[in-house]
Amino acid sequence: MQNSETNSVINVVKSVEPPKLLEQVRGKIRLKHYSIRTEQAYLDWIKRFILHFDKRHPSEMGAVEVEVFLTYLAVERNVSASTQNQAKSALLFLYKEVLGVALPWLDNVEQAKTPKRLPVVLTKTEVQAVLGRLSGTHWLVASLLYGTGMRILEVLRLRVKDIDFERKEILIRDAKGFKDRVTMLPLTLVTPLKTHLERVKQLHQNDLNDGLGAVYMPQALGLKYPYAARDWIWQYVFPSGNLSQDPRSKNEVEPVMRRHHLQDQSVQRAMRQAVVDSAITKPATPHTLRHSFATHLLEGGYDIRTVQELLGHSDVATTMIYTHVLNKGGRGVSSPLDVL
Repeated sequence: MQNSETNSVINVVKSVEPPKLLEQVRGKIRLKHYSIRTEQAYLDWIKRFILHFDKRHPSEMGAVEVEVFLTYLAVERNVSASTQNQAKSALLFLYKEVLGVALPWLDNVEQAKTPKRLPVVLTKTEVQAVLGRLSGTHWLVASLLYGTGMRILEVLRLRVKDIDFERKEILIRDAKGFKDRVTMLPLTLVTPLKTHLERVKQLHQNDLNDGLGAVYMPQALGLKYPYAARDWIWQYVFPSGNLSQDPRSKNEVEPVMRRHHLQDQSVQRAMRQAVVDSAITKPATPHTLRHSFATHLLEGGYDIRTVQELLGHSDVATTMIYTHVLNKGGRGVSSPLDVL
């Protein structure tokens, strides 16, 4: 009888196939709490790498194939240095974290040099012109970008609990580098934000009435506080107008439908049109408002360390780049033509 039970267990174990490579990658990424965008980017690059070599398994390849692939991206595809480095990071993660292969050669693969470019900065008049051509939620998001210096995804991922109207502060959770920081809440946005949140709260109540209303909870908070996902304080400040399938539940038997936050592409399109309508001859994007925030603070005489803290830069050298785009021309030197 025992032999029969033992054989049954062995047969069950044999019937369970090991997870496929991409599933292993996905599991390792989620174990390390990487963002969903990093997960999607890494999986995409690993797929491209495998397909480039006729679906050979990465364990059968090595330094030669990685260098050939990265060279192909730079020479034939003419990708930017940052894109090439992202592909390298994905392959580095695959070999070190998933396959568990010690490959010292991968550290020696040459890193593409990212060109050092000065950021595009709008003048105060140009910022006014752009904001004046936006409306509704897009205006509010753009105003927060310029008024606080946040990155676009930092704004869109804000939860109701992160805004402190009494202290006039905004708490930014899990920003770049998994760091938290605090920035100011512009006084001019207090009333518009409160009005906006009243509409969002009604939308959330409608979802609850329909048996929905659960928002994505970061990391393991959903297990620790199973009912918190439906609480008002955890809802996104800028929710999407439509319900959508949670990409993390894509391979589950019953995919989860949630109201995610507003997509950044929507804000980018609105900003692009506002720049065109303002007749501004600069390639301005939502991130340009962050650059403008930093530059205008420095122009106003604020200490660079204060600006560094508000932007969330680890190194003040990163913040120093804005000293080169102040409104005094190159290096702050007056042209000799102007004194003739």
